[in-house]
Amino acid sequence: MNLICLGLNHESAPVEVRENFSIPMEELGERSHALTGLTSVDEAVFISTCNRTEVYVATSDASLQNIEQEVKEKLGFDASYFYEFKAEEAIAHLCRVVSGLDSMVLGETEIFGQVKKAYQYAHEASATGGILNKLFQKSFGIGKRVRTETTIQSGQTSVGSVALDLAEKIFDDLKNSTVMVIGAGEMSRITVQSMILRGVKKVIVTNRSFENAQALADEVGGEAVRFDEWAKVMPEVDVVISSTGATEPVVKVSDIEPLRKKRKYRPLFLIDIAMPRDIEHAVGEIEEVYLYDLDTLQKQVEVGQAKRQQQVTECEKIIGDEVQKMGNQQRNNSE
Repeated sequence: MNLICLGLNHESAPVEVRENFSIPMEELGERSHALTGLTSVDEAVFISTCNRTEVYVATSDASLQNIEQEVKEKLGFDASYFYEFKAEEAIAHLCRVVSGLDSMVLGETEIFGQVKKAYQYAHEASATGGILNKLFQKSFGIGKRVRTETTIQSGQTSVGSVALDLAEKIFDDLKNSTVMVIGAGEMSRITVQSMILRGVKKVIVTNRSFENAQALADEVGGEAVRFDEWAKVMPEVDVVISSTGATEPVVKVSDIEPLRKKRKYRPLFLIDIAMPRDIEHAVGEIEEVYLYDLDTLQKQVEVGQAKRQQQVTECEKIIGDEVQKMGNQQRNNSE
């Protein structure tokens, strides 16, 4: 059985390219299953997060070149942005992803759960079999080992926390600020929790599902606002963090321009951690508005990763040893 990984991430492609290949979480299983309909694709798992889209394919066809080409054509992959790994390199890459070593925020915690969900969706859609089931289960064990035996998770390890670090540089003290979160998913929940630790004055949550917005607001002692009414509370908001699953921008210039006078032209800090992006790029051109997306946040991330970088060698050794064991087992089984 042969293994291939094709993908792109925050290092290989800019945000405007990544968002074109982003897949909603609820579609991952269906998309994985659809890929198994291609010639010689026996198993497949799609992973799609705010900073990456990858597909892992297991095939019994010895002609990897043919299957690679077929998958690339199916997905519309552009060679100038996408990377590919095969066999043990693909195994090692997945382990690095699960361990947070391939993330924008080195050692981030969210990716572990995101990959687990992606695998679960593919498994439930009957897109996986003995090869990928074993591979992903093993990678989760390796990821857990990396996180428990090293200090790769020390310091800020979420995009939300890094975004709030940046907000504090502009507002000095978030304790006097009102923050609105657009979206009530896992990334929003993590970000809100970071806000509470920073002691923000007030948290407002809005979401297309008001029930979900209310649940998150109740959890953190915040206020829920209906999605079609968020503009009404914007005059009191200092920071907006948006993380929805929308395929089109949910915050546009036409939404913000009419509010400027009501806000008395106070600074407005917008952090877009969604993929595809939630906030129209032109919003950042408004004079008192500061807009940061995932690519601009990456520059901030690079400043604070030196300490965790020291742990990478130790993490890589753990992964290398485990991948070698898996390779030896596979070769022994095939003899």
